[in-house]
Amino acid sequence: MAEPGTRPPGSRGGDGFAGKVAVLIAILATLGTMFGFIGSAAHSNAALYKSNAAIAKTSAANAWGHYQAKASRQNLAELASELPGVDQAHYRGEIQRYGQEKDAIRQEAERFEATSDTWNTRSEKELHRHRQWSAASVAQQIAISLAAITLLSRRTWLLTLTSAVAAFGITLAIFAALQADPLPFSSGPLAAAVGAALLTEAMRRLGRRLGG
Repeated sequence: MAEPGTRPPGSRGGDGFAGKVAVLIAILATLGTMFGFIGSAAHSNAALYKSNAAIAKTSAANAWGHYQAKASRQNLAELASELPGVDQAHYRGEIQRYGQEKDAIRQEAERFEATSDTWNTRSEKELHRHRQWSAASVAQQIAISLAAITLLSRRTWLLTLTSAVAAFGITLAIFAALQADPLPFSSGPLAAAVGAALLTEAMRRLGRRLGG
């Protein structure tokens, strides 16, 4: 029979175990804070890019309005050139001038529209990165909660679950940093979570055998 105060090897941690879990919680908290900060920055960038897209779209609308005004004046010049007793050469010159001005305005409007589309695309990418960073931050918060439960209950097997969740979040953060496009539950983050869980469990079993 085990003496009072003794613990079965590997089932409950001692003081060294508490210190290691405390360090783990500090690391996870640092990562979670960093992921949250980067996610907030991505969200701010997305809002800025969307604002730039709206400004460019407004400029394009103004340019198209100017284009329509030039087109109306060109039509009037064409009608005037057909009237008897008018200086037809003058109106033909006006028709040509308005046509050239229309082309320049049309190109400007198309440039504004292309710029707006570019800003919108960048905004969508930043929003996607924001969601990835946010998911990574949430995963670290969950891992912190699991680590705290591990510390309070002194159950070392909970570290396996803690490592899996933390690895899942870190992998999402890596994808976000690389501007990759994984789904939250794609094979990459899930594989990292399973790998971390298996490694932690193997180390826990090895520690229990050595301790026994």
